[in-house]
Amino acid sequence: MRYQLPPRRLSMQRFLPSTALALLLGFSALPLAASTAAVNSWDGLQPDREQVIASLNVVELLKRHHYSKPPLNDERSVIIYESYLKLLDPARSYFTATDIAEFDQWRNKFDDLLKGGDLDPGFVIYKRHLDRLKQRLDFALAQLDKGIDSFDFSVDESLQVNREKTPWAKNSAELDELWRKRVKDEVLRLKIAGKEPKAIQELLTKRYKNQLSRLEQTRSEDIFQAYINAFAQSYDPHTNYLSPDNAENFDINMSLSLEGIGAVLQSDNDTVKVVRLVPAGPAEKSKQIAPADKIVGVAQGNGEMVDVIGWRLDEVVKLIRGPKGSVVRLEVVPASNGPNDQTSKIIAITREAVKLEEQAAKKSILKLSHDGREYKLGVIEIPAFYLDFKAFRAGDPDYKSTTRDVKRLLAELQKDKVDGVVIDLRNNGGGSLQEATELTGLFINQGPTVLVRNSDGRVDVLADENPGSYYTGPLALLVNRLSASASEIFAGAMQDYHRALILGGQTFGKGTVQTIQPLNHGELKLTLAKFYRVSGQSTQHQGVLPDIAYPAVVDTKEIGESALPEAMPWDSIRPAIKPEVDPFKPFLIELKARHDARVAKDPDFVFTRDRLELVQQLTHETTVSLNEAKRRAQHADIETQQLTMENTRRKAKGEEPLKELKKEDEDALPTEDEKLKPEDDAYLSETGQILLDYLGLNAAVATH
Repeated sequence: MRYQLPPRRLSMQRFLPSTALALLLGFSALPLAASTAAVNSWDGLQPDREQVIASLNVVELLKRHHYSKPPLNDERSVIIYESYLKLLDPARSYFTATDIAEFDQWRNKFDDLLKGGDLDPGFVIYKRHLDRLKQRLDFALAQLDKGIDSFDFSVDESLQVNREKTPWAKNSAELDELWRKRVKDEVLRLKIAGKEPKAIQELLTKRYKNQLSRLEQTRSEDIFQAYINAFAQSYDPHTNYLSPDNAENFDINMSLSLEGIGAVLQSDNDTVKVVRLVPAGPAEKSKQIAPADKIVGVAQGNGEMVDVIGWRLDEVVKLIRGPKGSVVRLEVVPASNGPNDQTSKIIAITREAVKLEEQAAKKSILKLSHDGREYKLGVIEIPAFYLDFKAFRAGDPDYKSTTRDVKRLLAELQKDKVDGVVIDLRNNGGGSLQEATELTGLFINQGPTVLVRNSDGRVDVLADENPGSYYTGPLALLVNRLSASASEIFAGAMQDYHRALILGGQTFGKGTVQTIQPLNHGELKLTLAKFYRVSGQSTQHQGVLPDIAYPAVVDTKEIGESALPEAMPWDSIRPAIKPEVDPFKPFLIELKARHDARVAKDPDFVFTRDRLELVQQLTHETTVSLNEAKRRAQHADIETQQLTMENTRRKAKGEEPLKELKKEDEDALPTEDEKLKPEDDAYLSETGQILLDYLGLNAAVATH
């Protein structure tokens, strides 16, 4: 049975992890006022009739059509309340315990309030949040007015940076002490990053004043969007309300792939974090920005760098977007710095649309020595699951598609007499569901490829209906944490049919389907179905687990479905195929032992593992010293560790060691000569070695 999509605009055509859609999280540093004498521009903001009607529509749509259909009751009210507070004040640095005691009257009532169309409590909390934020920004500016020299960095004191579970401040005096340390920390970070006192004073003063001016621009729609999203996202992280403005720019906000930089972004407290790079997009091709990096500044061409800390995500997106061919400069804090090192770099990216041909599947030959013999393995890199829908619908016989391209590349590789094939799905964020199904059909005889369970419990089956498989030779798939959605469907099918060895990292884990439902005011993106593998296992939350795991290049606690709040759980349903004998299972223990022995000495594997361990170690630190000597010593120690790791790798590869870690030319693109050969890609080469190990072990058994 073919899966019929609902008659609404779907957000699954590219299967992008919907963390990119958290446009509402931009005010992650905003509080409000109950007892200030001054009249603020937001004091009179109230919900209007259109918003009330939209909220009632959202309540009804979630009740009738959300996949899980959880009841809107007191238990959900608590989730909504706590999510709203976390959205507004994630570091518990604005509200006081007195504010929270006042808000607690609604803790178990948001269900009834929403059912009745009463939005007032949501507005009260948000406006109090704005008041508190204004008080904190005024305090910060007052601290700066005393001059940078007024901060004593010889005092041995520290700042708690992880405050998610910290008790709410008892009073304003306690917040004053927290913010005195926060401002001091901001100054110290910039000082260690090499900025002069005058520049630090100007930068921070401008930052806080800009945030104050942005508060004055708060609209009723900003409050409504934040509140309704706290409600919608209590169901799952991919269910979102889109305001009329954001609904208009939905696709661009999601991927920035149209005349942008090709990066999926999300709000992360006061900054914007990179979630994923669009394959063949300008950002990915620059090689200067990576997932989990933070964007703290944006400039147009050679213009002034605009500090965007504290900005909403949608506003940062507007700055990054621009005419095709124009240059945008980004100030980026690499994730590899660790959470306490704000040293940034400036990168320049030329905006352009991602061309379909640049995302096309590509082939190469991987030449390896194994057990005293030379082998050739075909490598097919698939950056995305693409289909030229326009040409397909027009009946163009030469329309572009992943399956057609891979089929052609397989034929070419077989002419080259390769000993096996590796399909590289690293960083493939998904794409066409149809292509994931048809590509599976090239490697299996016939049968189901993916199951889609709807909110009413009905399971639709997508299947390869063409008998016979196109390629029957040895096959391995290379995946990582950024392999998502359609990639997971294809990899899951290859694993369930025991058609390929799955190697690399645990995949992203997005196994849900969304639809866009127009409202009287804005739109609701709604999760209405869930993907399941033919084995009956969901791809949701857990993703696809590799047969043999490699060290992750990103922190899986920071990136992936399981890192998102209220992510729907993994589960299973009745399988669509009967279990068959797994040809890989008898050899997995030996394959893993050989793999472990190789990578224990492989310089690139050792470097990746050690670097990730260092980043995780730094992430787990909950406090930072405000003593300059101690802070500089800590930074020096981290740089020494990073330099040692880099030089250990270089020495093992016969390269000259570095005397210090240097910034590379941040505007330079790799030349053709600098681009990696397949053999130079450690993960790709190791995948080939494992596949050859399997062929040797299997042949040995067959001859006995």
